[in-house]
Amino acid sequence: MRFFSLAFFVLISATLSLHGHNGSIRGSVFDESAKSPLAGVSILLKGPDSNRTYTDELGVFQFNNLSAGSYTLHIRYLGFQSLTENVLVHDSETSTVKIFLTQAPIEIKNVEVHADPDLGRQVVSTLDINLRPLTTSQDALRLIPGLFIAQHAGGGKAEQIFLRGFDIDHGTDIALNVDGIPVNMVSHAHGQGYADLHFLIPEIVDNIQFAKGPYYAPYGNLATAGHVDFQTKNRLDRNMLKLSAGQFNSFRATGAFKLLDRADANRPEQVYAATEYAYSDGYFDSPQAYNRFSGFLNYNTAVNPNNYLNLSFGTFTSRWDASGQIPERAVADGTIGRFGAIDDTEGGQTSRSNLNLRLSSLLSDGSLLKNQFYFSRYAFELYSNFTFFLNDPANGDQIRQKEQRNLLGYRSAYQRQDQLGGTKWRTEAGIQFRYDAVQDIELSHTAGRKTVVENRALGDINEYNFGLYLDEKIELSSRFMVNPGLRFDQFQFMYVDLLQPAYYRKIESAALASPKLNLYFTPNDRLQLFLLSGYGFHSNDTRVVVAQRGHQILPRALGIESGATVKLFPSLLLTASLWRLDLEQEFVYVGDEAVVEPSGKTTRQGVDLAARWQLNAWLFADVDLNYTLARLDQTPEGENFIPLAAAWTSIGGLSWNCKNGLNGSLRYRYLGDRPANEDNSIVARGYFLTDAVLNYTRKKFEFGLTIQNVLNRTWNEAQFDTESRLANESAPVSEIHFTPGTPFNLSAHFSFFW
Repeated sequence: MRFFSLAFFVLISATLSLHGHNGSIRGSVFDESAKSPLAGVSILLKGPDSNRTYTDELGVFQFNNLSAGSYTLHIRYLGFQSLTENVLVHDSETSTVKIFLTQAPIEIKNVEVHADPDLGRQVVSTLDINLRPLTTSQDALRLIPGLFIAQHAGGGKAEQIFLRGFDIDHGTDIALNVDGIPVNMVSHAHGQGYADLHFLIPEIVDNIQFAKGPYYAPYGNLATAGHVDFQTKNRLDRNMLKLSAGQFNSFRATGAFKLLDRADANRPEQVYAATEYAYSDGYFDSPQAYNRFSGFLNYNTAVNPNNYLNLSFGTFTSRWDASGQIPERAVADGTIGRFGAIDDTEGGQTSRSNLNLRLSSLLSDGSLLKNQFYFSRYAFELYSNFTFFLNDPANGDQIRQKEQRNLLGYRSAYQRQDQLGGTKWRTEAGIQFRYDAVQDIELSHTAGRKTVVENRALGDINEYNFGLYLDEKIELSSRFMVNPGLRFDQFQFMYVDLLQPAYYRKIESAALASPKLNLYFTPNDRLQLFLLSGYGFHSNDTRVVVAQRGHQILPRALGIESGATVKLFPSLLLTASLWRLDLEQEFVYVGDEAVVEPSGKTTRQGVDLAARWQLNAWLFADVDLNYTLARLDQTPEGENFIPLAAAWTSIGGLSWNCKNGLNGSLRYRYLGDRPANEDNSIVARGYFLTDAVLNYTRKKFEFGLTIQNVLNRTWNEAQFDTESRLANESAPVSEIHFTPGTPFNLSAHFSFFW
């Protein structure tokens, strides 16, 4: 620990010493209407010394060590009009400039293949989020290429996630964040990394940044298959009230309101509130009675020209009933219908409140310091019945999983740019701390959601994770970038077993380092080649850690990936990659049974293809195609399939935005057949679905129609190979248990703007 900390700060100090100064240009880029800073703007410098850079999250850019003379800045940003600005540079002086950009329709021909990989991923995200309607948090997740979700508990439970050959369960191998607050709950009552995103109001999502693989030093625990960062708006362009209604007694009301809006380039200040209420009985025979409410309050201001403060508070609560997963045999023999239930007393309730404070400071040398403090109060109660009468023929096998949690965290990141000769260094060094205090985390055997038959597990958890990282982007030339990174994580796990007759506490700790190395070659503004590599990991549940006495509790993942991003034509953007990910042997805590089970080493490898094509001024097409070969290591051939790992997935569609106000999309989702067990003798059937959205948008209002499953296909959303026994059966049966997917579902919405 001491050695790593010393090396960490030596590297930072060495980087700081590279800074030199001659003439320079320092500028800020703002949205002209909002007077708010724009991050990721491309700034091309032409003159005696040519160069390129991008604005930071405060909209600031800087060029150092410039010869005296006249320069021209070429400013580009997707969704805004391009601009040029002339600047005169003198020796040993800094010339300052403020630039205001005007919004414009998105055009792929204006997209550059960035030397900066972060901005390259941001381009795809910007295109998708501006062209695809977002009406639910599920829509937000589906923006991630290759990511599929399944809901199997009445709408209120976190979605099951599939990505790159992982059945991620509810978040074990993907790190989700909203405004820097972790969504994932470690050592959760239901499953490790449980990520309930339903508190996110989709209408206030500003951008989504994502990446696949364990290649990025700022991301630690759970970021093995990838990570996703959702950023909410700092400012509203207008007030909005949206009312939606649809089949199955479903309705939704959403509002976003400006409470204070001072557009001042020197001291902008904004306050807005957003709310959402949703209700649905669902398409099941037993009404789901799904209620959800979310509220969000955001304050954003420039304390002074060099310090930006953001303070937000959000709260969310939901409750629901569920029909759960049903066995195929019960539908086949007519015991229940396709939308029926064996135990319709399943369901649950949950709530979460988040308090978030972020301060971004521009230092005198042009570097950026970011500090964040966050706190979450979380509650969860879930009733499930997967095996019906297998273990208890008299009362049934229903279980309750329950917890109360306080989550406290801190993040700090220091970012700066330096130049030594023709080499540019961009450094980010960070500290991260997270503390989870979980009270009365419970697994109980219940009956009818009322009677507790047996307490199987009950305890308190205290878990902390302290992380340090250093991420360097070294531009050896204007065409070649090396991106080494190093991350160190320290964990402590404590579990108090409340079912023991006397006070019983166990504590374990662990630490590991995760090196990364990424290479990028950009021969021109239409092609980038990349090679990515790195170690990642996901922590195990605290109850696994203490049971294993700290052995194999931080399974590592080693990933490698190569590919290219290319613009074959001005209006066509393509990305292709080959990848492989190896995950170590681990032991898993099964929250449904309170047991620890071994999980063997695994290997996943595949191909990802993505295309974004602008057919004309108003019509866009996109497609993502993914193939994955996922296998258990050290297991005989034919018995080494990873259950529920999909080989083929694809999403795509057409989106349009016409000048007459008509806009919308026609999209498809394809998930291929998957093995449901290790020898592939039981198969989870795939599906091909189409969804459609049609809107008519004017300055003051919008009317729209949404259709899920346009062709009314019969499909299964969640599927598992489960051993169960029904009340009238003398012996258990192992077969597919499923949650039926939504049939044709029509809804309409009307929005008011002012």
